[in-house]
This record gives sequence, structure tokens and C-alpha cells, in this order.
Amino acid sequence: MKIDPQTWHPDPKTPDYRPPVGAVDAHCHVFGPGDVFPYAPERKYTPVDAPKESLFALRKHLGFQRSVIVQASCHGKDNAALIDALKADPENTRGIAVVDLNISDEELAELDAAGVRGVRFNFVKRLVDPGPKDGFLRMAERIRKLGWHVIVYFEAPDLEELIPFLKTLPVTVVIDHMGRPDVAAGVDGTSFRMFHELMEDPKFWVKVGCPERLSLSGPPYDDVVPFARSLIEAYPDRVLWGTDWPHPNMKSHVPDDGLLVDRVAFIAPTPELQQKLLVDNPMRLYWPEQQGA
Repeated sequence: MKIDPQTWHPDPKTPDYRPPVGAVDAHCHVFGPGDVFPYAPERKYTPVDAPKESLFALRKHLGFQRSVIVQASCHGKDNAALIDALKADPENTRGIAVVDLNISDEELAELDAAGVRGVRFNFVKRLVDPGPKDGFLRMAERIRKLGWHVIVYFEAPDLEELIPFLKTLPVTVVIDHMGRPDVAAGVDGTSFRMFHELMEDPKFWVKVGCPERLSLSGPPYDDVVPFARSLIEAYPDRVLWGTDWPHPNMKSHVPDDGLLVDRVAFIAPTPELQQKLLVDNPMRLYWPEQQGA
């Protein structure tokens, strides 16, 4: 399979915005290196390698302390690259895995010991062949015993059909990339109003990053600010932010991660909101044992 062009910036700017102490990049990935951690045969894209060393160097450059690394579809259900990254920095990393629905309890326990704190259900058909909802529900019931949560990735046109299923999940549910709203429809559009209605249920959290995927106007992504800001102001204790490095499947442009960090001050306009978004909320979800320490 042909290797896609590199999607991560080789020399991102130093952000003008400085994150609060202990800030967490709550959505990023590692890819390969492919000669050590082969990409899945069923993958729908082949990325340029983006190993843990590059991720950790970027994290330091951007002024962040911790990372939540999410298993990406190019590695399928083989979490070896993810686990390798978690074990390289166990104090400052946590993970979200993609697992076979028939995974054993022993294997789940091994993932938990390595720092995995949830599983990802992907409903974006251009990236994966989604699994059966009843299987996902059984998996959610199993991981509840571990105190894990579910990450879900879908696009706005699929929201209405997914809502009944999402409401049945017996664990905290974190929604990737604001459910990929239709920016052209505006924050008052029917679909985004429906998304807000879903968020009224306190079991739902949302990641408010990734403007580079949603914007119609391009950098600096001003057209996405109202969407993220509306969620942060409405649900300040259930929002997360991440770079989405190394930006898999980006075809319009190569995002500058320094610029993405600078946008935090626009979507979370007060120090109190920034503290919740970048430190308090991800710490509560991924490092609860350190709360109050």
C-alpha cells in the first residue's frame, strides 16, 4: 500500500500561549515505526512513521507535561506501538486501546497495567469497518469493572442514528472531535443543537480540539472557535483538548501544532476554563489516583 504524505509539521512554531503547569495533550497518536510495529493489513491508509520519540519531543516543545495516546486505525487491534509508548513514560502517559471483542480478561488486565484507561469505538466508515453495536455494548460492560471509559468517533450525519446506542453504554463516554460538526451549518444548526442535547447527560464528555479537520476557512480556524467555545462554556467540567498529532489522513494542509496550542486561548478565554480543559479534567479522568495528592 502506498505511503501517504507526511501529515505532521517538521518544525512547528513555539506557541505564544503557554499552557498551565501539568497540561495534558488528551488526544494524540503514535505510528510505528513500521519496521518494528507493522501496520495492520486491513488498514485504509499507511502513514509516515511518527514514533514515540517524536511525540515526546513535541510535547516538551509545546509546553505540555502529559499525553493520552489513542490507538489509531492504521494499527488495527494490535496495540503494541501504543503499549511501547506507555511503558517508555509510565508517569506521564495514558492510553486508549482498540481491542478485539473476544479479548480475554487477562489481556485487558495487562493493558490496564500498562496504562490503558479506555477503548475506542470507531464509526467512521471511510477509516474502518465498524463493529457490531451489541458487541461494543458487551465490551463496555466488561471494561466498566476496570473503571475504564469509551471513546467514540463518528461524524455529524451519523449522530441521530447513534444516539440510542450511545445512551445505553454503561460507562463514561468521550466523544472525539466534537462529533465532527458541519461548520457550514453554524452552532445553531440542527445537528449541533442535537449534539448539545446529548451532552446534557453527565456521562458524556467531549474533545474540543481538531479545528484543522473541521474548518472551511483554514488556519487559524476562526470558524471553528464558536463550536468549541460553546461546549467549553456549557460543560466546563467535561471537556478535553488534544493536538491530534500526527494528524492522520489530513489532506488539505499540514497543521502547525504550535498554532493549534495558540487557539486554546480563543476557545477557553479565561484561566479558569483553561485550567479545567488542560489539567483538571484530564487528570480526573486519566490520573484519578493523583487527585488531592
